[in-house]
Amino acid sequence: MASTEDRRRIDGRLTILRWGVALTFGALAVGFWFLQIVQHAQFREMAENNHQRTLALRAPRGVLFDRNGKVLVENRGSLTVSIVREHTKDLDRTINLVSEVAGLDVEDVRQIVERHKGEPAYRPIVVLEDASLAQVAALSARRLDFELPDVVVEEVPMRRYPTEALAAHLFGYVGEASDAQIGDGIATGSIVGQSGVERVYNKLLMGEDGARRVVVNSMGREIRTLEEVPPVAGRRVQLTIDYDLQKAAEDGFRHAGFNGSAVILDPRDGEVLSLVSLPAYDPNDFASGIDSATWAALNTDSLRPLQNRAIQGRYSPGSTFKIVVATAALEEGLVTPDFKVNCPGGASFFGRYFMCHLRGGHGLMDMRHALEKSCNVYFYTLGNMLGVDKIHKWAEKLGLAGKTGIDLPNEQESLVPSTAWKLERTGERWYPGETISVSIGQGQVSVTPASLAVMIATVANGGTRVTPHVIRAVDEGAGWKKVVPTAVADRVAFRPETLSALHDGLWMVVNASGTGGRARIAGRDVSGKTGTAQVISNQGRLAARNSGRDLRDHGWFVFFAPRDNPQIAGVIFGEHNEHGFLGAPIAKHVIETYFAKQEGRPLPTLDPVVPPTPVLDQEIDPDTAIVQVLPAARGTASGTH
Repeated sequence: MASTEDRRRIDGRLTILRWGVALTFGALAVGFWFLQIVQHAQFREMAENNHQRTLALRAPRGVLFDRNGKVLVENRGSLTVSIVREHTKDLDRTINLVSEVAGLDVEDVRQIVERHKGEPAYRPIVVLEDASLAQVAALSARRLDFELPDVVVEEVPMRRYPTEALAAHLFGYVGEASDAQIGDGIATGSIVGQSGVERVYNKLLMGEDGARRVVVNSMGREIRTLEEVPPVAGRRVQLTIDYDLQKAAEDGFRHAGFNGSAVILDPRDGEVLSLVSLPAYDPNDFASGIDSATWAALNTDSLRPLQNRAIQGRYSPGSTFKIVVATAALEEGLVTPDFKVNCPGGASFFGRYFMCHLRGGHGLMDMRHALEKSCNVYFYTLGNMLGVDKIHKWAEKLGLAGKTGIDLPNEQESLVPSTAWKLERTGERWYPGETISVSIGQGQVSVTPASLAVMIATVANGGTRVTPHVIRAVDEGAGWKKVVPTAVADRVAFRPETLSALHDGLWMVVNASGTGGRARIAGRDVSGKTGTAQVISNQGRLAARNSGRDLRDHGWFVFFAPRDNPQIAGVIFGEHNEHGFLGAPIAKHVIETYFAKQEGRPLPTLDPVVPPTPVLDQEIDPDTAIVQVLPAARGTASGTH
């Protein structure tokens, strides 16, 4: 009985075990069927989705507007080609294939990849900016054939600048951040401003990049987006520039047929209405990643198109500097506007004879007529009475020494010498005879066009030395907010008789029998001063005549209008244009454009080119600030610079 009962219990347990095993295997079979048949597509996708990739979404840079709301610099869509090393089995093969298919220089692509080798392998390396549709199509075809699974094509915003390189040096250009620029919100591969407004206001303009996290299969194809953080566009920035005045100035230079620079200001507050530097370059070449050939051509060009002549070029100011000397003599109380000097064609100082440009002499000159006729002897005399330190003092007060403080990068200091400066620079004392050359803007005086624009604006507005600036307002998302310059304008308390004499004399330069008649506009009371300056001494010119250098004189024209309530002031600098008065028509065109806009009239067109007036045998160019030095015994002439 006991053994039968035991067998029955054992059989029952075995039956339960058998059913348990059967149910377990049945459940497994159903599970496998469900996983492998019902959810086959889902788990096949999950098996293939063995990579995630984070793609940067480049933020559009802020749009630049002119003072009237016209778009100056904006963005456009562009296609980039990148290599993702994380998915690359043979990086050299990928580099060679991408270069072959896209028509790129393989060494250039290799250098780009090498430059970014320290970055995480999952981060795409952009090897081609602004790819053409043909390039993208060819690369995409290879991706479909699984030959380039490690190549990514993306659409990104890219900078678009005006055609004809308008205001190139003002806007500047953008490019990939250098090692020195990385940090403070700038990551490797970021596109940042490299010069001009783009550089100075980069933080405002660059915005914040976004990101998109995607799942990709083993072939690098995107399966789906997991997360996306949209980019934040850069701030909209309004510049002080007037597009029409900028174009008028640049058209004026091209019409005249010479290079140079122009800086046009509102003398009431220092807003820059136009800033020109020619020859220029096309910033669009940099936006898409400048090629080595174009970069080399820009850097080896003897005309230096990358140099911003307005703030980086330094030149002798010639006779425009006589405004500074006149101001210094009047403000120091050494002379009155009625002070007269007889000009017989030259004068002796410190045992040497310095000639005037008019060989027969101007006769008896007072201050107003000396400015009008640009009489060298009159200003030799004032310079000798003042001494170089007082000249330096007033040049600094008028904004013609040091930097102007303009909100553009790499501004050079203007130099007006002093006794302390020479002692520190050379260890030698200043000789009084050197002041004679300085008094007419030659010798060791070297200034930027921007500083001359500040000088004439200070004289125009009655003594307020403004700080030129190119930014006017910023849109932080709630509309335009005016930007106030950080630099405070300095006030020079001119004597009334000083301003009267200066304004009268400068008005006579343009409207009487002076050298600036080509800037005359009926009813506008344009006032100004021409200047022509040697780039090398007469003796140096003879020695270098076969050097291949351009040794022709530079020409200047500083101006403001109207005389009694100036609204516009500035400088036209003609590089090697030989005559200062040739800049006057450019100023005239800009002034006429300004007032046409103010009064709602059609914009003016340029007059036909007028050939330069030949210089008569009996006189040198009437606004030339050439120091011709003869020994006291009046021997053979020689020149100093």
